[in-house]
Amino acid sequence: SYLDVDAPVTGLRLDGGRRLTAPPDDHPNLAGWYEDGPSPGQQGTAVAVGHLDTDSGPAVFAGLTELEPGRLVEVRRADGRTAVYTVDAVREYEKDRFPNREVYGPRGRPELRLITCGGTFNRRTGYSGNVVVFAHLTGIREPVRAAASR
Repeated sequence: SYLDVDAPVTGLRLDGGRRLTAPPDDHPNLAGWYEDGPSPGQQGTAVAVGHLDTDSGPAVFAGLTELEPGRLVEVRRADGRTAVYTVDAVREYEKDRFPNREVYGPRGRPELRLITCGGTFNRRTGYSGNVVVFAHLTGIREPVRAAASR
């Protein structure tokens, strides 16, 4: 009972307005990490952004709204380890009232934010809000080693 997102990842940066950019629309299954923040499992707040859907159907973070507190989110790191996070809350915000400090600010422990679109959809302006999953690190799993052959 956890979100299993097996997705390629791209690095994201802030735009001129100091807002986090989204992955390109033509790559619905691409998740984006905020490159200048901590990586999964490190101290601080790691941030990943993904599309809810595109014109072609559900996208990488389509399941985010189904998550509930207590569920697990597993993130495989570049070193092969898996950072395991437990969901604390799933909240929805209107874009013009997005609480940057609450979402991105440090908490004194390793945390994770998963962000996608939410609210109502308008063909011209897109989604009116964002869904944010708040989670904290509860474990790091070592990679499973293949049994040594004799």
